[in-house]
Amino acid sequence: MKSIGLAWLVVLVTLLASPLLAQVDLTGIWSPVFDEDQPERIPGPELVDYLGLPINDAARQWALSWDPDRLTAQEHQCQVHTAAYIYRGPLLLRIWEERDPQTQELVAIRNYISNYEQNRTIWMDGRPHPPDYAAHTWMGFSTGHWDGNILTVTTTHIKQGWHRRNGLPSSDEITLTEHFIRHGDHLTHVTVVSDPIYLSEPLVKSQDFVLDVDEPTGGGIGGGWLYPCEYVDENPGRPKTEVQSYMPGENPFVHEFADRHHLPVDAALGGAQTMYPEYLEKLRGLAKK
Repeated sequence: MKSIGLAWLVVLVTLLASPLLAQVDLTGIWSPVFDEDQPERIPGPELVDYLGLPINDAARQWALSWDPDRLTAQEHQCQVHTAAYIYRGPLLLRIWEERDPQTQELVAIRNYISNYEQNRTIWMDGRPHPPDYAAHTWMGFSTGHWDGNILTVTTTHIKQGWHRRNGLPSSDEITLTEHFIRHGDHLTHVTVVSDPIYLSEPLVKSQDFVLDVDEPTGGGIGGGWLYPCEYVDENPGRPKTEVQSYMPGENPFVHEFADRHHLPVDAALGGAQTMYPEYLEKLRGLAKK
């Protein structure tokens, strides 16, 4: 009898520890909280502010040659933020599940992102990622699994986009790993981006959301589900072949952010070392000179 009771205990403990039972329901309407990185996420980052980002020389050179007037070009006016960046904006997020109608097994978790009206599918049925040569999209190809009560998502096949929307590029070879963590009516979203072209180390960011009980319908941040972006001619008469850019050494904004915040330019130019607390000691040393 003792052996039977022990066997049932093992089964019970196994079931209680099962990731299936640990899954949480992420469905609902979620609005962003901007307590973290608000200046970057709402008004936008300052020019030549790459501080705290593990960029390499290639990314830095791209960013320094980027002219903000490029955003007035029609092909850039409505350019979608990729899955690795879009959750940091003034979006409204709807999450729902897609289940097999016969077995009720979870097939996918769907996201609708009001910013740029993006639909995203996170496949939960174990399907593999497509080959490298498959088409890349703004949202990429995503697969997910449960780590206890945390939804972990891996996304590949993402188009070229931004690590920071002041000219710092992300390549079309990035891999995005996400963790969706729900605490009651609070959702934490953690992203880890690996970029073999423009980053020397993974880039980790996080953002938070709160559950909306009522369906938002009005204006303001989070109000309304549509993003009516239209292309217009903001610079009449400008040749269509012109590419807004700076030649090496000609960017006029190199000192602007650094001088405003009393930082050395080397700090503003970023790099992996600027992510870590030890860099403060180096800054103090530079300040004494």
